[in-house]
Amino acid sequence: MKLLDGKLIAEQIKTEIALEVKEQYIDKGINPPHLAAVLVGEDPASMTYVSAKEKACREVGFLSSVYRYPANITEDKLLEIIDFLNADHEIDGFIVQVPLPKHIDEQKIIERIDPRKDVDGFHPVNIGKMVLGLPCFLPATPMGIMTLLERYDIEIDGKNCVVLGRSHNVGTPISILLSRKAKYGNGTVTLCHSHTSNIAAIASAADILVVAMGKEGFVTAGMVKKNAVVVDVGIHRIPSAETKSGFRLKGDVKFDEVSGKCSYITPVPGGVGLMTIVSLLQNTLKAAKKAVN
Repeated sequence: MKLLDGKLIAEQIKTEIALEVKEQYIDKGINPPHLAAVLVGEDPASMTYVSAKEKACREVGFLSSVYRYPANITEDKLLEIIDFLNADHEIDGFIVQVPLPKHIDEQKIIERIDPRKDVDGFHPVNIGKMVLGLPCFLPATPMGIMTLLERYDIEIDGKNCVVLGRSHNVGTPISILLSRKAKYGNGTVTLCHSHTSNIAAIASAADILVVAMGKEGFVTAGMVKKNAVVVDVGIHRIPSAETKSGFRLKGDVKFDEVSGKCSYITPVPGGVGLMTIVSLLQNTLKAAKKAVN
């Protein structure tokens, strides 16, 4: 078993981005790429993610801004803020951190973002271009998964790929990316979800298994084929008296059970989560270069 080490690959990519930013922006006296985030409320997971995004921006030489608002902000006010960020020429890309408070229509907010600044890759225009194989901003987590598979030179062509979970931000996009006609693609993909019958049997036939069910420890050893590649997208805070923080992070896969059967597996933490952040940086650099119209 080998780890698909998200920490290692993320550091390599950040080093590559930092060099490009230095040579193409800072050394030439040009403002570096600028990534902004809109944070509504005080959800702990969202605050942690935005803080990690700020840290990553500093490490590669990006400018970073965070717009923080109370949970009771009105939907109309939030739409005004998005209009302001869309029009701000000094900001190359921005994200609106989800989940949002229940009184705000999340999809309405996403659709208000200028697709050319949608570095999260959630706007229908970017999703549509992804489906068609056109230049676009890919959703950050699926993009990070594909980057991991590419950097470890995992063969996808002709493989039986199974995705557990059909969310619009992970499961559905990664099923499309695995199957598209590309050097790292051409997989035969089965997309499973909560209404899929005999999900364990389908999972156990996978050469590449991507797990994004949002259920801690969902995948056990009996659901995994020998020498399969397993990508665990889940992240759950489990109370633990053994850690200083009082909790431990675990995924959708029972790592201790499953890892012995795999050829490759992502750890939690240290796997897909770090690749999500670095994908956001890659999309922001692409936005700064006006590579997506």
